[in-house]
Amino acid sequence: MDLTRIKDLADKVKENIQQVIVGKEETIDHLLVALISSGHVLLEDVPGTGKTLLAKSMAQSLSCSCKRIQFTPDLLPSDVTGINFYSQKIGEFEFRPGPIFSNIVLADEINRATPRTQSSLLECMEEQQTTIDGETHTLERPFMVIATQNPLESQGTFPLPEAQLDRFLLKVNLGYPSKEEGIAILKRFKETNPLHEMLPVAGRDEILEAQRIYSQVYVSDDMLNYMMEIIEKTRTHEHIELGVSPRGSQALLKAVQVYALLKGRDYVLPDDVKAMAKPVLGHRLILAHTMRMRENQADLLLDEILNQVTVPAEELLFDK
Repeated sequence: MDLTRIKDLADKVKENIQQVIVGKEETIDHLLVALISSGHVLLEDVPGTGKTLLAKSMAQSLSCSCKRIQFTPDLLPSDVTGINFYSQKIGEFEFRPGPIFSNIVLADEINRATPRTQSSLLECMEEQQTTIDGETHTLERPFMVIATQNPLESQGTFPLPEAQLDRFLLKVNLGYPSKEEGIAILKRFKETNPLHEMLPVAGRDEILEAQRIYSQVYVSDDMLNYMMEIIEKTRTHEHIELGVSPRGSQALLKAVQVYALLKGRDYVLPDDVKAMAKPVLGHRLILAHTMRMRENQADLLLDEILNQVTVPAEELLFDK
């Protein structure tokens, strides 16, 4: 597979998802960015906007195993990762893998589980392995967590800690459909759910190959400097207590490389950085106390930072 075929692969998956999901092209692009760059996605929005449907459509478009975990306050870490149990049949302990042993894991309403259960995902998401009773088990590849949460409800929920949020490559909001999209949704789901008829269009080997070679996308030194200036601004801004970590800067680099491929290029432009800055960096910022209760404040601060940082001149981008 060469770089140009990654776009063909992404277009094929996107077209399949759009048989179920009306509109939301940018959101679907974001999920594809996470898939190809081996990242994870946090879908946050009010109930009924299609978060779970989008995640299921993504999983069903791929010839990969998929498991759904409904997170509740009584969910235990072993319910996620698996457990060693004593088998009377063989007379010794046997490992029973949990739903985390899957290519695509849908963590539904992740903030309803206790911090103890949430923490069971930390090693899985970062190192693609899990340690149970001192034994390390490697997870299947590709491995992707698509988590959903409702931003409005606070009763019976446990906010994700910063360490957990930092492991999500992207945080995406769906938003309500337009009137025209709403009519299209009613027509599409009037008689049957198109998800039930969806067939996979991409194989596991294709995804693994795309994950292996996407990093060949060219990123000039000027573009690296542009990204780091944005990162540095988040660390010194007066209204941001804690800026983006080195993990966050690496996440931005991965995301813009894949996003460039989805736009049909094998090199990164400033527009790619601007497009991915908010979904990659917004959830990683810890805002000053006076800013935390304001809606979309992280995105507004990132818009301000993007306006302040000088964009590299076009002639410098291709000085290979």
